[in-house]
Amino acid sequence: MSLTPEFIRAEIEKQTYQISLHADDERLADGLQIVELESALRDCQVIEQYPEDPRGESCLALGFVDEKPVHFVCGRNRAGHLVLITVYLPSLPKWQDPYTRNR
Repeated sequence: MSLTPEFIRAEIEKQTYQISLHADDERLADGLQIVELESALRDCQVIEQYPEDPRGESCLALGFVDEKPVHFVCGRNRAGHLVLITVYLPSLPKWQDPYTRNR
């Protein structure tokens, strides 16, 4: 099963997801609350898929917190549940806008 918005929403609703220590540190550094992340993920879009990631399939999801874009790199744990690998606010120089990487 691929990492789809539907899978992400279901994991958030069931509260069966995990947040990595790195994602939690990044969340705190950006002043984001858990409830805000959950809300953004309930209405997220998957904008990039990484099926060949050596650490396991992952994806980049985009959600919004008070109209502020938030990126989530998501994967699965050994039990098949959602893991938030990292969370960050997309910005220059890496991102032109929330959907477009600067190349």
